[in-house]
Parts: sequence; structure tokens; C-alpha cells
Amino acid sequence: MTPDDAPDPAADTLAGGPGPGRVRKTGPSRREGRRDGTRSGPRSSRGPRGLTSYGPYPRGRGVPLPLLLPALLGLAFLLLPLLALLVRAPWSALPDQLTSAEVWQALRLSLVCATSATLVCLVLGVPMAWLLARTDFPGRGLVRALVTLPLVLPPVVGGVALLLALGRNGIVGQWLDSWFGITLPFTTTGVVVAETFVALPFLVISVEGTLRAADPRYEEAATTLGASRFTAFRRVTLPLIAPGIAAGAVLAWARALGEFGATITFAGNFPGRTQTMPLAVYLALQNNPEAAIALSLVLLTVSIAVLAGLRDRWMTPS
Repeated sequence: MTPDDAPDPAADTLAGGPGPGRVRKTGPSRREGRRDGTRSGPRSSRGPRGLTSYGPYPRGRGVPLPLLLPALLGLAFLLLPLLALLVRAPWSALPDQLTSAEVWQALRLSLVCATSATLVCLVLGVPMAWLLARTDFPGRGLVRALVTLPLVLPPVVGGVALLLALGRNGIVGQWLDSWFGITLPFTTTGVVVAETFVALPFLVISVEGTLRAADPRYEEAATTLGASRFTAFRRVTLPLIAPGIAAGAVLAWARALGEFGATITFAGNFPGRTQTMPLAVYLALQNNPEAAIALSLVLLTVSIAVLAGLRDRWMTPS
């Protein structure tokens, strides 16, 4: 070996090599592998059937009995009432029940009020979700907790709170009545208010999650090009989060359509004015069980349609 071919210890040290007093390994590197095609690195721990210890559980193995029995019982507990509703449904009399004037009044009122409540949720909820996701201010955690409070608050308690706030003798309602002559309780507008109160958190949570998943650098790039914050939100952010807004709107609409407790407490149960489908089901169950079953089937169909519409977003495994 000539002096030019001798290894330079200083160069080896700077390059992370063996350095002085170390022996350079001349075998094949871990990345290159051995000549027979196998890798020379350490083998990962493997479980049954050649799966790594951190890989997916093998689907061919049997399910443990202590897990299988509670799972089947829970599935039966959820499906049995729905199957009973389908089995006991008066299918022969169903067309007559669904074409009655009372049912159509409840259907029309429910659809109109739920759609109106969803529009109000969009107007109020999307800016609220943007505020919670894109800005940092003192007490943001408390504000988020207050926004999600109607999710866990009993609906009847929500109706009582609306009465105390917006009723004729309420904190705000007395001024609405004396100044503008506006009365919200026991009116169709009161139904929309009650449904908005319980449905708004669903839209805010959905849109806020979508905003947190979206890359904020697109908005920053738009602002650096001269766009205002509102223009960046309108031209850049809204198209990015449109699927999240749609999913939140569908959830809010379905929640408003099925609202019962806050509606009956704040708006009452007056046919043609405040009687929505859940209220009609409750009233018909006492006098006409077949009509109650027919309305329940309509609500069940709407719920299944909502789940089918959201399947690609939340129910498909990644």
C-alpha cells in the first residue's frame, strides 16, 4: 500500500469514521446487505405468523370469549329496539298514517325549523370555530368548554335556561318584548331557537377539527400576497374546510330534527305551530300508537341517511 492509499485518521474522525485506534470494518454495510440478498442488520422481533410485534393483530386467530360475549350483547342491545320497531310497524296502514294532515304538519314544521336552525348554526358556528382554532386569547379553553356544554346538558335544562334568558320575563326577553314586541317562547321562532341551541356545538366541533387539520400556511401565503384576513378566509380557508362544514351542517340538521326536550320546554307542543316530529311521536304514542310508529320510522330513515352520508368521512378505516 502506497502512502497515498493510507487512511487518514483525521478525515475519518471528521467524517464520523473509526478515528485513531479504531478498526475500519470492511464487510458489507447494513444498507448494502450480504451477497446472498439477506440484510445484515438486527432482525425485528416477530410474533405469530411472521408478524412484527407492533403490527396488526392477525385476523385468522379466534376472538377471546370474554371479549366476544360482551360485544355481542352490546350489539344486540343496540339493534333489538330498532328491529322491534321494524317488526311491529303497521306496514299495511303506513301510507294512510303518513298521508294524514297531522303527520304532514309535523313533517313540514320539522323540516323547516331544522333547516332554519342549521342556517343559523352556519352563520354563527363557522366564525366561532375559526376563532377557537386560529386565534389565541385568554380563556380560550373556558370558551370551548362553554360552547360544548349543550352536548352534555340535559335538553330540558337547556329549555329552562332559554326561558329564563329569552322568555317574556327573562333577562333579555323582557327587553325584546317591551322594545320590539318580539316574543320567542311558544312560537315557531322559539322552535328554531331551541334547536339552534342544541345543534350549534355539533357544527362548531366539526369545523374546528377541520380547521386544526388544515395547513395554516396557505392563509399566511395569501396574506403575504396582500390579501386581508377575511379575504384569505373567504377565498382560501373556506374551500379547504368545505367538507368539514358540510359534515357539521348535516350533523347539526339531524340533531335539530330530533330535538325534543328543549323544544317542548321553550316552545311548547301546539299542532301546526310548534309540534315537531319528536313531539308528535310523544303525543301520538298516547292516542294513536300506529301514527307514533310511522313517525318513528321516518326519523329512523333520516338517521340512517345521515350515517350513510357521513360514512366516507368518519366511518371508513384509514
